Amino acid sequence: MTPRARLVLFLAAAVVIGAVFTLACLQLPHFGTQTHPYADRAVAATMRQRTANTVSSVNFDQRAFDTLGEESILFAAVLGAVGLLRRTSDERRTRPPLGPVLPSTRLFGALMLPVTLLTGVYIAGHGQLSPGGGFQGGVVLATGVHLTYLAADYRVLDRLRHRELLDRTDALAAGGYAVLGLLGLAVGAAYLQNVLHLGTFNQLTSGGLVPVINAAVGVEVGAGIIVLLAHFLDQTEEFTAGRGAGVSVAAAPGGGAS
Repeated sequence: MTPRARLVLFLAAAVVIGAVFTLACLQLPHFGTQTHPYADRAVAATMRQRTANTVSSVNFDQRAFDTLGEESILFAAVLGAVGLLRRTSDERRTRPPLGPVLPSTRLFGALMLPVTLLTGVYIAGHGQLSPGGGFQGGVVLATGVHLTYLAADYRVLDRLRHRELLDRTDALAAGGYAVLGLLGLAVGAAYLQNVLHLGTFNQLTSGGLVPVINAAVGVEVGAGIIVLLAHFLDQTEEFTAGRGAGVSVAAAPGGGAS
């Protein structure tokens, strides 16, 4: 596509999006009004579906189909990064050099690793009850895993993250979200409609399909971010451009990521 064609396409899309956005804004409630129709309906639906966290109810129940699209964007981004950052024929994998790590950094990482992982599991597991959810919990879990890179060594991180397993976990969780939507169709309802038992309000098992989708998103986000960062770190730590450029580096005692 020529630059002129891209410019024309961009301007045409901008005009359409601008017109639709303007029409949508004109229908919004006025500033300072006491009427909030969307909030009233969202909260009412949240109570009806016995999901204590309204945000999770909106994301994984009332707008579950939109969230499926958002999750698919992350999955596509991971796939794209895996394809673009793969090792090419003129690159070699080298053993990354070790660097010194301050004892205080090592101690801080050792202490924070289990705390961060536990926090991530809690945030993801209680998404239907309290602020947080699968997206936030998945990010916290991935962050916790990478504390080993800061506090120990890249090689420790590489041993901790099983890439093949994480790749499959990412794909299964992303696909699992889409498959869960079929439950509604199986009982004659809409795709992704919340058809599971709603349970007791404010209990861990409440919300019907919401905690299940929330868990799938948490797993997909956590695994996807780890896989995504793994390929970026490969480029900076292990891959060496040019034929014959890969030289193994001897391990240094007491080293770590700098």
